[in-house]
Amino acid sequence: MYLAPIVYAAVSSLFVVHRSGLGLTAPTKVFDPIGNYTHAFGDAGFTSSLGRVALFGVVQVPVMLGLALGLALLLDSRSARAKGFFRLAGFLPYAIPGVSAALVWSFMYSPQSSPVNHLLEPLGLHVPFFSGGTVLWSVANIVTWAWTGYNMVIIYAALQSVPAEVLEAARVDGASALRIAWSIKIPAVRGAIALTAVFSIIGSAQLFNEPVVLQPVSSGAISSAFTPIMSAQAAVAAGDYPYAAAQSVVLAVLVGVVSFVFFTLTNRGEQA
Repeated sequence: MYLAPIVYAAVSSLFVVHRSGLGLTAPTKVFDPIGNYTHAFGDAGFTSSLGRVALFGVVQVPVMLGLALGLALLLDSRSARAKGFFRLAGFLPYAIPGVSAALVWSFMYSPQSSPVNHLLEPLGLHVPFFSGGTVLWSVANIVTWAWTGYNMVIIYAALQSVPAEVLEAARVDGASALRIAWSIKIPAVRGAIALTAVFSIIGSAQLFNEPVVLQPVSSGAISSAFTPIMSAQAAVAAGDYPYAAAQSVVLAVLVGVVSFVFFTLTNRGEQA
C-alpha cells in the first residue's frame, strides 16, 4: 500500500508523453529517463513553486513552533488556570477540516467582505491580502492558525515527562520561572520540537488545500502552479501523468534530503 504508488510514480517519471502536432493520433510514451526531470528544472512555474514553498517553510515553521512552544510553556506553568479549557481551545482549530477553515478565511480575506478591512477602514488602512507580496503570508496565517495548537499539544505532552523533583530543586536554588523554562524545560523537550519541526517541513511541502480554496477569490495572485503539488495537479489535468510523477519525485527527494539534514544537525547538537 505504501510502496506501490511510490514505485509506480518513479517508473512513470522515466517516460515522456509524445503527441502528434495535429492531435489526431493517441499520445505515445517514450522511454526517456531524464526528459521529464530536465523539463521540471527548466519549468519556471515549477521551480518558482519550489522556491515559494521553501520561503514559506523557512519563515512559517519557526514562527508556528515558537508560538506552540510558548503556549505549551504557559500551560505548563504553576500559575496557569483552566488548563483543560485552554488546551482544548488551542487544539480546536486543528479539529476543523482544512478546506472548511480555508473557506472561512477566504471570507475574512475577500476584498468585498473582509471584516478586518471594514474595521480598519475608519483609520484609512487597508490590508491587501491577495497582493503579490502578501498572498503567501495570507496562506501562512491560515496554516499557523490551524496547526499551532496541534504542535502545542505534542510539546505540552513532552513537558509532562520533566521530573517534578528537578523543577522543585531549581526553584529551591532560586531559579526564576523564565530560567527554569530556558535551562530545563526547553532542553527536555528538544526531541518533541525536532519531531514537530520535521512534520511541519513535510507539511509545508504538501501545501495544497489552502491555496486551492483561496485561488478563486485571489484575483489571479494564486496561480495553478503556486505550490509544487498544485503544479503536479495541473500536469495531471493536462493529461501528462509522467511529468506530474517526475515533479512528485523531485519534491519527495528534496523533502527527504532536507529532513535528513535537519535530523542530522539536531542529533549533532544533542550529542554536543
